[in-house]
Parts: sequence; C-alpha cells; structure tokens
Amino acid sequence: MISAENISLSYGKRILFKEVNIMFKPGNCYGLIGANGAGKSTFLKILAGEIEADGGSVNLGPRERIAVLRQDHFAFDAHTVMDTVIMGHERLYRIMKERDAIYAKPDFSDEDGIRSGELEIEFEEMNGYEAESEAAVLLKNLGIPEDLHPRKMKELEGGEKVRVLLAQALFGNPDVLLLDEPTNNLDIRSIAWLEDFLFRFKNTVIVVSHDRHFMNQVCTHIADIDFGQIAVYVGNYDFWYQASQLNLKQKQADNKRITDRADELKAFIRRFSSNASKSKQATSRKKLLEKLTIEDMPVSSRKYPFIRFTPERPCGNIILEVEGLSKTIDGEKILDNVSFTVNKGDKIAFMGKNSPAKTALFQIIGGEMEPDRGSFRWGTTISRSYFPKEHNEFFTQDLNLIDWLLQFAPPKEGESFARTFLGRMLFSGEEALKKTHVLSGGEKVRCMLSCMMLAQSNVLILDEPTNHLDLESITALNNSLVQFPEVVLFTSHDHEFVNTVANRIIEITPKGLIDRSMAFDEYMENSEVAKTRESLGQKAA
Repeated sequence: MISAENISLSYGKRILFKEVNIMFKPGNCYGLIGANGAGKSTFLKILAGEIEADGGSVNLGPRERIAVLRQDHFAFDAHTVMDTVIMGHERLYRIMKERDAIYAKPDFSDEDGIRSGELEIEFEEMNGYEAESEAAVLLKNLGIPEDLHPRKMKELEGGEKVRVLLAQALFGNPDVLLLDEPTNNLDIRSIAWLEDFLFRFKNTVIVVSHDRHFMNQVCTHIADIDFGQIAVYVGNYDFWYQASQLNLKQKQADNKRITDRADELKAFIRRFSSNASKSKQATSRKKLLEKLTIEDMPVSSRKYPFIRFTPERPCGNIILEVEGLSKTIDGEKILDNVSFTVNKGDKIAFMGKNSPAKTALFQIIGGEMEPDRGSFRWGTTISRSYFPKEHNEFFTQDLNLIDWLLQFAPPKEGESFARTFLGRMLFSGEEALKKTHVLSGGEKVRCMLSCMMLAQSNVLILDEPTNHLDLESITALNNSLVQFPEVVLFTSHDHEFVNTVANRIIEITPKGLIDRSMAFDEYMENSEVAKTRESLGQKAA
C-alpha cells in the first residue's frame, strides 16, 4: 500500500497539486488520468521519491518495495540485458553480485565462507535461484529474443530498450508498481500479455497510459487529476468517462433549473412588488430567491478540441486501385506485390509488425514516394489528405500559428478566421501567436489535423495520428472518424481507436496480405484469420 498526505506542488503561480490526499491499496490497478500538463508523470515521480513536493508526505508500507518503469533509456547501457532486468530488484541484485564475487575469489577465507552462508540464506529467501529464469520469461513475453539476453544494453535499438526496462519494472513481484506509458513500442501480442500480467498481479499498480483499451482491460479504479486534486472512481476508463459526463450534465441541468426558477421569481417580484395585495407573495418569493444557490463549476484543465472532417463532395464508384506494388528500402523488400481495391464507405486499418512497410505504402499512394514496381490509380472524384507519421518538415518556417494556418486556408480568409479555427483546436488568445518551431508533439498533431479539416477531402490517410495526443484529443479524433461519411485509410497502435473506426482490416505480412471486412476485435478472434496468419508465418498482427 502507498499513500500521499497533503501533497502540494507549484511551479511559480501554476498550482499542480493542492493538499492532495489519496491512498492506493493492494490488489487494485489505478489508471492515473488528466489533461496534458495536469501532472500525471510528475505525481508518479513524487510517489517514487524522484521529485520532492513543496509539502506533504508519501507513505509506503513497512518492508515494501516500489518498482518504476524507467524513462532514461541510456542509464543501463554498460550492463547486460539480463542484469538490467534483475536490477529491478536492487537488493537481490546486490546480493547476487556480492555472492558471485566471493565465489570467484581464488583464496576463499573463513570470513568469506561465513559471509557467503549469510548471503545464500537471503538469496534463497528472495527466490534468487529463479531470478534468471523469471527474467528470461519476462523478456521473451515482451519480444526480446534469448540471443539478446547476454548483450549489452547499448547494443539494443530504442524500442528494444523500452521493453527491457518494462521487464525490469515487472521483475521480482514488487509491492507497488509505477508504470508511465508502458505500452509504448509494444506490439499487440505484447500488450495483450501485459494486460494479462497486470490483471493477475496481486499488488498495487498505478499506471499512466493514453491507450483506452489497455486502461479498460487492467484498471479497477481511475484516479483523475483535475482542479489541482485527484478524485478516485471505481471502475475502468469507460466507466469513469460515462460517469464524469453524466455528472457534468447533471450539474449543468441542476444549474439551469435553478436559473430558470430564479428568473421566474425575479419576474414575479418586479411585477408585483408595488402591488399591495401581492406584496406578501412578492416578499415570500424574495426569500425563496435568496435561498437559491447555483453550484460553482470550476474550469477544468481537461479540454477537447473540436475535430470534424467535412468532405466537399462524396466519393464516386472508383476510389483506389492498387496493383502489384513492390518497394525495397536499404536492401530490404518491405512491400512485395501488394494489391487491393478500396471501396465506397471503407475505413481500413492497415496492420502488421513492419511499421516501415505501412508508412511506405502510404507514402506511395500519397504521391511522396515512387514504387519499384506496380501501379495505383485514384478515381477522378477523389480528393485526399495525408497525415504523415513524421511531419516536422511542416514546422520549420519561423511563423506564428495564425500565419502558418492561413497557408492552408481559402484565399479570402484572414486573421479572424484563423483565430476562430485555432481556438476550437485549443490554441486560443496568445497561444495563436506561438511560433511553430516551439510546438510540442501534441500541438503539431492538432495543427496537422487542422490542415486536413480545411482541405475538405473525401479520403483521409492517417499514419499513426494518435501518437503524442492526450486522451481528450484521441477521443475527439476517434469520434470524428467514426462520424466521417467517406473513406479512411489509417494505421494505429491504439486498440480502441482501431476497433471503433475500422470496418475493414488489411494486415501486411512478409508473405502476403490478409484482407477482411470486419471490426478489429472480430478480426483478432476469427478462427479463419488465425489459420491464414499461421499459414503465412505471422503469429500476431
């Protein structure tokens, strides 16, 4: 169990936390949510002792151990993968290394014998003899092959390091587990394994994630950071969202009812206050008016951008025909004889382990890259907008957001139009004068989506659009694509996003395409798809 008492933290005039009191109990998984900048990661660091709050204290149960998903991907470069994982249990690792050092001595003294005996007892109590096998299982389930286990961390790629650090956090059955975006760089199979691991985990978990499906699968409670406080709700993310929206609507309805009643009373008082026969009733209504109170509704830090794609015209019968596309990049063939036809109303999620293959396909059909072989043809009625995974090149000019957006707006529009549009995308007031080169990742994504909305295209091509977005922006984008009446081609690692938007799945495997018209959950559970995937040597999407 871990608790926070009267935690306060401010940066200048900005208050992140004001006398927060919260207790996290064993057996529960708490999803820590809040708008970008609300302090989710900061609060995890306070709990872990990495940041000192201005006031208050963090209390941990006696002899309990905290494990944290480390964010510094270079901190363990000098260590092997296996040692890095076991270092998640610092006490066990120290004992293991001291024990090995004693046994490696050529002149083993009596004192060494006594000390080694003490270490052996403690080592066994910590289940040290199973440490390497436990670490190996964790690494395997997170997609790190056995041949990498003795390698140095510095030899691994960035995504592999993230998985090893996740294995480190999970190692040794910690009493409190703090996870900040644990699904980053995980494929669907690894995410499913992590969901099952956390579902069966009997101790305390506190997790920050932008993956709504993951939160729904693992969370028993939601800890919502807003208004400088943290409110705990029982249930998963969907339950919290429905309950919070219902609560907000109820407060708004109550306030409207009170306002309407107050207006009625004021009208009666104005009409009859000077009327002798009605004066008693007017006085009575004045007393009733004084008793009416409208509940204050503080301004939430949680804001949803207004995202709506409106096509200028519907798609015709011919949308996109792809025939025999092949592409080799840096000596690796990533697309091999790819063929498919896009039909009216299609919302296609392109899946597969090879992310560069999906990006290359989008770049080819978007006109940004030439195929080595094959062809594609867009219909004459089609207008398309493309959201590339890498879009920093759009923000190299030294422009403020107003001038930047007007590059993509109709010629007749000016500053007033740009400010209104940007305000709906959460760039209001002085925010609209921000220079594009200082924007955060999430702000750049919102700008790119603004361009796509202005284009009024009837085909949207989006390569990992949810990267860098907070939950509120993901929800807004998700809803807009569900409502979009024309064609969407997209990739995403967000399970909920794919499952709610896509009505067709195309999985790119090394040996061909799997193409099915169905929702993502149905696709993953379909036995015929599983057989096809197995025949193509593709164990997971």
